[in-house]
Amino acid sequence: MISLEDWALIRHLHRSEGLSQRAIARQLGIARDTVASALASDGPPKYERAAVPSAINEVEPRIRALLTAYPQLPATVIAERVGWTGSISWFRERVRAIRPEYLPADPVDRLEHPPGRVIQCDLWFPAPKIAVGFGQESILPVLVMVAAFSRFIAAVMLPSRQTMDLVAGMWQLLSGSFAAVPRELWWDNEAGIGRRGRLTDPVTALVGTLGARLVQLRPYDPESKGMVERANRYLETSFLPGRSFTSPQDFNDQLQQWLPVANSRRVRVLDGRPIDFLDADRAQMLRLPPVPPVTETVASVRLGRDYYVRVAGNDYSVDPAAIGQLVDVTTTLTQVTVSRAGRLLAAHERCWAARQTLTDPAHVQAAATLRQQFHAGPAPQAGAHLLRDLADYDRAFGVDFSTGTVTSDGEVA
Repeated sequence: MISLEDWALIRHLHRSEGLSQRAIARQLGIARDTVASALASDGPPKYERAAVPSAINEVEPRIRALLTAYPQLPATVIAERVGWTGSISWFRERVRAIRPEYLPADPVDRLEHPPGRVIQCDLWFPAPKIAVGFGQESILPVLVMVAAFSRFIAAVMLPSRQTMDLVAGMWQLLSGSFAAVPRELWWDNEAGIGRRGRLTDPVTALVGTLGARLVQLRPYDPESKGMVERANRYLETSFLPGRSFTSPQDFNDQLQQWLPVANSRRVRVLDGRPIDFLDADRAQMLRLPPVPPVTETVASVRLGRDYYVRVAGNDYSVDPAAIGQLVDVTTTLTQVTVSRAGRLLAAHERCWAARQTLTDPAHVQAAATLRQQFHAGPAPQAGAHLLRDLADYDRAFGVDFSTGTVTSDGEVA
C-alpha cells in the first residue's frame, strides 16, 4: 500500500511539475500501476484492516434479541443468558456499543434563564468529616444556591437536612447573599422539601411569604439544575483542597471568605464575572417580604420531673420551676430556647453532635433547692393551729370544779 507521503508527492509531480506517469514511476522507483492508482483516487490512502471473524458475532443476534425486550439488562446477565465464556471486558464493550440502539431517546433542551427568574438549589455533602464537639465528627450538608442568570453562588453549612433547617438556610442566603427573592426556586426531590408532588407545610409557608414559586424537578433529570451541580463540583475541587476545619462555624467562616473570590472568577458563558451580573439579576427579582417568614421550630411539651427537653436527639435542661407545665421549645440553626408565657426558662447553643445532654448549672442548683423544700415539707404558719378554752370541755362533760359535782346526763357534747 502506498504511503500518504508518496501519494501526495505523486500528485504534486503530476499536477504541478507536469510529469507523466512513466516519468514519476522512474523517478520514485515505484510501479506505474501504483502511480496510476494514486492519481485516480479522490482522497488520501487509508489503512483498512481486513475483518476477522469474532466469537461475539455468533452471539450478537441473541444479544440484540435480549436488548430488544430488556434494554437495561446488565451485560453480565446477558453474557450468562447467551452462554458467553470469553473476555467479559470485551463483551461489556460490545454491549455498550449496541445498547444505545435499543434505548429510548431522552433529548435535553437548552434552557433560557432571564434575569431574576430562577435560583437553583441543592445539598452538597463535603467528604471531610467536621468536628461537632463531644469527640464526634459528622458529614454535614451544605446548602448551595446559584442564580441561573448571573451564576452567582451562595452557600452555608447546615446542622441537618430536616425541613426547618432547609427553610432557615434558604432564608439566610436569600436575605443575606442575594438580598432579593427570585420568581422560582428549583429543587430536586429532597425529602425535606417535598415528595410526590406535594411540598411540606413549612416550605409552602416560606414560598407563600416570599411570593415565589418552588419547582421540584422530575427524578433523573440532573440537566435541569446543571448550574448548581457544577457549583458543587467547583466547591469540591477549588474550595476543599488543602483546607482543614475545626468546627461547622469554622467551615462557614472559611466558606464566606472564599465565595467572593469564586464569584469574581471569569465565567466563559457570561464572558464576565458573576458579581458583575448580580445587579441585573437582582433588579428583576422580588423584594424581600416586609415580615420575615417563620424559620424556627416551635413545639409545646410538658416539662417532666427531670426538667429536660429533647431536640434533634439531644437533651437540654430547663428551669425546674416549670415542672409539670406546658413550655414552648424554639429551635433555630444556632440556638434552643424554652419559655412559658413570655418568660425565658432556658437558652442553649444548639448542639450539632448527637445523643448529648446540655445542662445549665443554674438549673441544677434550682432543682437541688426545690428538692430540699419538697422533702422538708411545708413550713408551719403562725395561727395555723386552733387553741380552745379548757372550760369548754368541763361544760361539755358536766363537771363543775367549783362545787365538785357532775351534772352530765351521760351524753358527750
